[in-house]
Amino acid sequence: MGLYDYSFYDLINRNAVAHAARVCWQEIDDGRTVTFAEYKNQVDRLATGLSRAGIGKGDRIGVLGKNSLEFFLVYGAAAALGAIVLPVNWRLSADEVCFNLNDCQPKVLFADAEYQAMLDGKRGELPSIAAVYNLRGDLGGASRFAALMDVAGRFAPVDVGSGDGFVIIHTAAVAGRPRGALLSHGNVLFANLHFNYYMGITAEDVHLNLLPLFHVAGLFMATGSFHSGATTLNLSKFEAKSAAKLVQDKGVSMFFDFPPILDSLLKAAAEDRADLKSLRAVVGLGTPAVIDRFQEETGGCYYCMYGQTETSCLTSMGKYSDRPGSAGKTVLLADVRLVDEHDRPVPAGSVGEITVKGPMVFMGYWGLPEDNAYTFREGWHHTGDLGRFEEDGTLFYAGRKAEKELIKPGGENVYPAEVEKVILQHAAVAKTTVIGVPDPKWKEGIKAVCQLHDGKSLTAAELIRFVGERIASFKKPQYVEFVAQLPMKEDGSIDREQVKSLYGKG
Repeated sequence: MGLYDYSFYDLINRNAVAHAARVCWQEIDDGRTVTFAEYKNQVDRLATGLSRAGIGKGDRIGVLGKNSLEFFLVYGAAAALGAIVLPVNWRLSADEVCFNLNDCQPKVLFADAEYQAMLDGKRGELPSIAAVYNLRGDLGGASRFAALMDVAGRFAPVDVGSGDGFVIIHTAAVAGRPRGALLSHGNVLFANLHFNYYMGITAEDVHLNLLPLFHVAGLFMATGSFHSGATTLNLSKFEAKSAAKLVQDKGVSMFFDFPPILDSLLKAAAEDRADLKSLRAVVGLGTPAVIDRFQEETGGCYYCMYGQTETSCLTSMGKYSDRPGSAGKTVLLADVRLVDEHDRPVPAGSVGEITVKGPMVFMGYWGLPEDNAYTFREGWHHTGDLGRFEEDGTLFYAGRKAEKELIKPGGENVYPAEVEKVILQHAAVAKTTVIGVPDPKWKEGIKAVCQLHDGKSLTAAELIRFVGERIASFKKPQYVEFVAQLPMKEDGSIDREQVKSLYGKG
């Protein structure tokens, strides 16, 4: 540590000099702006206040709130202290929020006013949290955010290195349990550099912050923009018409896309005749028709990619037009090998599990040594995803291993096992399989195929409501089909592949 290390806080110090007077962040909701120099000053004050409140290196800081300047300041202050940010998905149910918080045991929690009543009702179930602070505007009954920054004296730097933990992001609930992926300062900084290199991000760019800062894509687009000295325009909530006007009026040049963001933006712009020509770069997981329309209408470039939280968002990346349908080529600071079930490399043209090594790989799942040993076996991170290399090194995504069945509605990760577990709590359901199906809005939708107990009845709407009352709304099925008999394997388990074949068209 020290002389040869570099943390996100070191980057904050660097940019306070290199881009001192440039606007770092602008809140669209209330018009507030901070320069890079002002951001560093506010980070130092918040870090000092948190230090005096007992937060030190390695302590976790929970955040439950919409995107805001204060949220991004918490990231900066945590970096300065060597503390670890635990951002929680605000779309989760109260019980799911409590699970994530108790999994990593933060000492303090920052929360928007709209979530404080829920937290008050759960305080007896959150023993690690000593204090709850307001996140935006000192609203609600929690301790005041501003009071933490009302401090005198200079911030005393802490020895924080690139290998120290910076953020824990919970992944989807594999086998019914979310896992907290620990990312280091180095992971974040290398991800920034990859985004900046492939997308050509400079201090002249304007980033529209659309995705939540609890999501690896939202966080790394924000930190990547910060890294280059670009300006981030922050939206607490995406609305297509206002976003289209922002692109036109503010010269927005880039953002990260998950369906249906870009599609709705293009439609809104067409309706209002908004000019999107400044939008030179969009990265994400769009559908071909929408990507083609974006590039034709704006002249901008869409960047395709493959990655996951565990690989710091990026594993491969490239221009969509270079190889439509591909995930680009392996990023500069990663090594990717495709392997069979026995971890033997497969040749080009063959499908194998995507395994990764290098500084993009996360530090491991919080408190789960057995899972880490399995994931990192043979000295490679095993993603659970399948891919195929062309002879020229282009990577094509080829689905998921059966052990890591995953559905991605609108960029969110949903494991069927978690949804199936809730569905089976309904007294009318005897058996169920949850699968991903094509969806015109979300690209992939969630479908539950259910077999009921003899003599029982249930409607699709009743089941969807039942699931939505127990887990996050984005995890409930959009489609339900009741069948007389689910196909079974010889071992007595449901034949998931046959279910997909029979009922997976939508």
